Amino acid sequence: MKGVKGMKERDGRGGPAPWSAVIWVAGPSAVLVALPWAASGRLPERLATHWSGGSGAPDGSMPLWAAALFPALVWAVLALLTVTLVRPRGGAAAYVALPVGAVFLVGAQAGVVRANLDRADWHQAGSVDLALAVTIAVAAVAGPAGWLATRNRSTPAARPADTAPGMEIPAGQTLVWLSRTANPWLRALAVLTGAGALAAALAAVAGLVAPPWALLAPLAIASVTVLACSSVRARVSERGLEVAFGPLGLPVRRWDAGDIESAHAEHRTPAQVGGWGYRLSGKGATVMLRAGECLVIHPRRGADFAVSVGDAERGAALLNSLIARASR
Repeated sequence: MKGVKGMKERDGRGGPAPWSAVIWVAGPSAVLVALPWAASGRLPERLATHWSGGSGAPDGSMPLWAAALFPALVWAVLALLTVTLVRPRGGAAAYVALPVGAVFLVGAQAGVVRANLDRADWHQAGSVDLALAVTIAVAAVAGPAGWLATRNRSTPAARPADTAPGMEIPAGQTLVWLSRTANPWLRALAVLTGAGALAAALAAVAGLVAPPWALLAPLAIASVTVLACSSVRARVSERGLEVAFGPLGLPVRRWDAGDIESAHAEHRTPAQVGGWGYRLSGKGATVMLRAGECLVIHPRRGADFAVSVGDAERGAALLNSLIARASR
């Protein structure tokens, strides 16, 4: 059986951002509070907040301030417990529980607001069955998405390799090189455009406005596109080069070692390739997330491809060794 030796992993993110926990706690809490207050002029003094399981009629209520603050308080407690106790231990449960819980509570709050909208008394509130069904469906998608994000974040334990550039691969062993880079400004832009799309969608779901497709669709598309270009993971193994985009590691571009002529490290800047993100220029395609060292490959067919990741020289050296092995 071949031995597998991990080369040192480089991460351009500089460790986990502490503000990510703040966003998880404060973001959904703010939405939960804002939804009822944004529609306060069209809501009764007390809001129906509980419906009978048999008849489907409302049988419980809260004043507006309590209906706004209570679910936000529940979420803040659950999110704080998750990010402080579960997430630091590397458990996948945190990345599943956080999106599922946020989607469920925000969807339920939007359903409550819609059911009470333009009612004189909370006893006249409409049904929340449809809103609950849609919320459960979306939460069911959010759970696997969180698990996928966890799977692509976790990597096998890596140890430093003492091999210099131009390395020789020891007989019977397989070397793997892995490097990541993320751009916090692109992530922030993705969050802002995504928040705008979410706000427009929730306003429509709650019945406050007609579906603003002219605003919602461009913001949603921009958020997904920018998020996919905000981080990258490059991996060199016996199969060749694999470049995965975004927090979920999708989409993925792959080159077999036999389909690459050569690889090298090169210093590039955004000005040289035309900006940030996925850029096309006279240098070929470049995934530019930060100025500096890039891993550049010259495929046997097509233009050059470069990705801005750390330790690119070592990755290029391993890839060249694999290319030479494939040619033999």
